[in-house]
Amino acid sequence: MVDARRADVPVLIDGLQYSNWSEAIFRQMNAVGLACVHVTICYHEDFRETVENVIAWNRRFEAYPDLIMPGRTAADVLAARDSGRTAIIFGFQNPSPVEDDIGLVEVWHQLGARFMQLSYNNQSLLATGCYEAEDPGITRMGRQVIAEMNRVGLVVDMSHSAERSTLEAVEISSRPIAITHANPAFWHPALRNKSDDVLRALGQSGGMLGFSLYPHHLAGKSDCTVDGFCTMVARAAELMGVERIGFGSDLCQDQPDSVVEWMRNGTWTRAKDFGEGSASDAGFPPQPDWFASSLGFANIVDGLRTVGFSADDVARIAGGNWLDFFERSFGPAP
Repeated sequence: MVDARRADVPVLIDGLQYSNWSEAIFRQMNAVGLACVHVTICYHEDFRETVENVIAWNRRFEAYPDLIMPGRTAADVLAARDSGRTAIIFGFQNPSPVEDDIGLVEVWHQLGARFMQLSYNNQSLLATGCYEAEDPGITRMGRQVIAEMNRVGLVVDMSHSAERSTLEAVEISSRPIAITHANPAFWHPALRNKSDDVLRALGQSGGMLGFSLYPHHLAGKSDCTVDGFCTMVARAAELMGVERIGFGSDLCQDQPDSVVEWMRNGTWTRAKDFGEGSASDAGFPPQPDWFASSLGFANIVDGLRTVGFSADDVARIAGGNWLDFFERSFGPAP
């Protein structure tokens, strides 16, 4: 495989993927120089089911030690980069692995989790998802869980959460939160994309936004251009600050359509939940041709330069901002 890594990008980080993991995908990560990928290990699973996903990752670490390694700290990310590997950081897209027991927040941090969404698309015990008709905000339990997450160093992620819940999470959390995989609503009005108010609050509080490459979140969807994407990044940088943005591709490479149905349906419904709005949105849409895999990050790096970002800013967006965020966020509260 051609080495696509960039000497002008000291560290490259993807803030979210849920691919159908394989040696070929890990080699693509290495070829483009991905020092770290935050991987989803829970959509709807409970505690024990998510433990099984950790076990599966342990087997992958054993099988491909020259390609991937566990990542729990910013230092692990740098060690992966220096050894030509990719650090794998665990995260949840739902709080279901903590069930209704706040004590499991610390247990999951001990098991390696570093991000947890307070809700997926639906209402959870903690917060409201972006597909609910009403958003009453962070729940009573949610406030307690946020405080516990802050204490141990488990990052609050509001990627799928509704507006009021997200703004309240920014306000309630004593540590900066993240939106690991979404785009600005000013660019494309998907339910999962975020308003200017949310983006401003996130930037002012020291949080992070990871830009998504999932076609339903892109202007033009599968036909989105790399120039259009990078122009959006530039406008978001003006709104939030260039130090508050990075990548969170939401790449689901090589996954069958049955997986996206499971993501949307979980165990809560027997009817098909088409998620993005209509039956025509069922299944995984084709990725833009310039981002079919992690190798596409090389195209984005070139595109960021084309729209006027400096070399220092490109390095920040590519991974430097995430690395700084990890350094501040993954350990216990000072």
